[in-house]
Amino acid sequence: MLAKPTILKCKRLQLRPLTNEDAPQIALLAGEWDIARMTDRIPYPYQEQDALKWIDGLPAEEQVFAIDLDGTLIGLCGLMERKSGEAEIGYWIGKPWWGAGYATEATSALLSYCFKHRKLSRLICCHYIDNPASARVIQKLGFEESGECSAWCQARRKNVLAITYELKRPRLAFLWRPARRRRAA
Repeated sequence: MLAKPTILKCKRLQLRPLTNEDAPQIALLAGEWDIARMTDRIPYPYQEQDALKWIDGLPAEEQVFAIDLDGTLIGLCGLMERKSGEAEIGYWIGKPWWGAGYATEATSALLSYCFKHRKLSRLICCHYIDNPASARVIQKLGFEESGECSAWCQARRKNVLAITYELKRPRLAFLWRPARRRRAA
């Protein structure tokens, strides 16, 4: 079972526990087709009552953080812990905040939390084949491609080809930082 969510601070963002008061903003942002179609579990259309039901029904092994920018919820990130000592992570950022590095910043803080505080041995994630922006975030964070799978997309109401990734806990996890990609000369 996961510990109660804590507050994680980043350079520009704060990751905090969800509350029922977040439901209207979650529904507004996740209710956009361009968000919902890139996630497994968000139906389309997505309403406030859907968000409330989801928040209230989160299982004990799932920990979700609201991503706040200056007090405004701009997205979510979280982890689904498994008994094996690993977890699957996920994230999304609302469309008005795309392209500013918020997904990378928030997910980097989540990974640090997973390795340093949750002491997880391995993290996994995936993105749909038609989501190159998510691929860039995942690669910036140092994940290694591990294969392909077919994943159900609730919004699209069909299975979609996805690329899977993994990131193993570093031996010196307290020093963990995202991998820096070398720039071409």
